[in-house]
Amino acid sequence: MKQINLDDLVQRVLEELTRKDQDVIQFPEQKQRGVEKPNNPEALERAMNRTPARIGIGRAGTRMKTGSYLQFRIDQAAAQDAVMKTISPTLLETLQLPALHTKAADMSDYLMNLDSGRVLSDESVRWLEQNADKGKDVQIIISDGLSTSACEATIPDLLPALLQGLAMRNISVGKPVFIHRGRVWVQDQVASIVNCKVVISLIGERPGLATAESLSAYMIYKPDANTVESDRTVISNIHRGGTLPIEAGAYLAELLEDILKYQASGVKYMQLRAK
Repeated sequence: MKQINLDDLVQRVLEELTRKDQDVIQFPEQKQRGVEKPNNPEALERAMNRTPARIGIGRAGTRMKTGSYLQFRIDQAAAQDAVMKTISPTLLETLQLPALHTKAADMSDYLMNLDSGRVLSDESVRWLEQNADKGKDVQIIISDGLSTSACEATIPDLLPALLQGLAMRNISVGKPVFIHRGRVWVQDQVASIVNCKVVISLIGERPGLATAESLSAYMIYKPDANTVESDRTVISNIHRGGTLPIEAGAYLAELLEDILKYQASGVKYMQLRAK
């Protein structure tokens, strides 16, 4: 008997359902209640509207309903794709972002060897030394991290808003750069090369089944060899279902101005603000 590949079967069923009935598959913003005759439909409706979690999907015997199962597989595939795919060269060209690399040779190396994503390749170090703007107030880094989809979905709106906000505050900015397979700590090395006051990394976060497009911003004031995680200020959940990219850009510009004012980030920044 010929063995059927489960992924192929799911794809065939999905195509058939989509062809017959466009309403079978519901995306998060269109999700519908699957529980028949709930005891408190109003409470269930309120709960479903307050979270992207899979609640109220109902069941068919002991299993999920077909639509819910297929939606789960769609979201799972989107999460895997967000990690493994490569950023669009067209996007980098459109945003005029120089492309740098870490020492991670490929995605497998990046995922299995954490340190490989924390250090720039020798070629990228030389490029920064020769071409980067030096001595600016702020240096912006964009990195795919664990979600290329996050960068593609948010950066086109976030980056212009951030740059405009910084310009309005007369804050000098080094030319933004994109770093393939970068982790947060690579910002410390970049800051040491360009001699900026604050470095901000806009990095794709680990995708989940609710969204594969979540971006976070990590900021640190003058990192050095003694820097620890609590020295970083972090703003997360930047995506269309969380903080909108345009709003995030404006807020980050305001926050960077404050970090420059207090000459501190992370826990120290919060302590100084509280005084």
